[in-house]
Amino acid sequence: MDSLIKIFSVAVGGAFGAALRYLINVSPLAGLFGKFPFATFFINISGSFLIGFLLILLTDKYAVHENTRLAIIVGFLGAFTTFSTYEMEIYNLVQEKQFLTAFIYLFTSVALGFLGVALGVSAAKRF
Repeated sequence: MDSLIKIFSVAVGGAFGAALRYLINVSPLAGLFGKFPFATFFINISGSFLIGFLLILLTDKYAVHENTRLAIIVGFLGAFTTFSTYEMEIYNLVQEKQFLTAFIYLFTSVALGFLGVALGVSAAKRF
């Protein structure tokens, strides 16, 4: 039963994160700087800030129920942006002085992620 409550917590948080992401993407922010994808940029940067801020706030500063943390960190921020998780993982590697691993993860995720998008577009066009 406890596992179902955790899953439900993540799902509820995820619904709100996904909805907010959609609202920002269709807001006037989306075309603020012409072709520059400002809405996504804003989501990724704010999500990165929020995961760092809320992880400390909800674990070190305030006693918050685990299901609440799961709803906010995993659900809401996970649906809002996976970029924040990626950034937190790089931060953790740097904190552990795993600089080479952090750099490789940073570089290859961006480069191969872009390549993945390009290949996916190419494959879909041929489908």
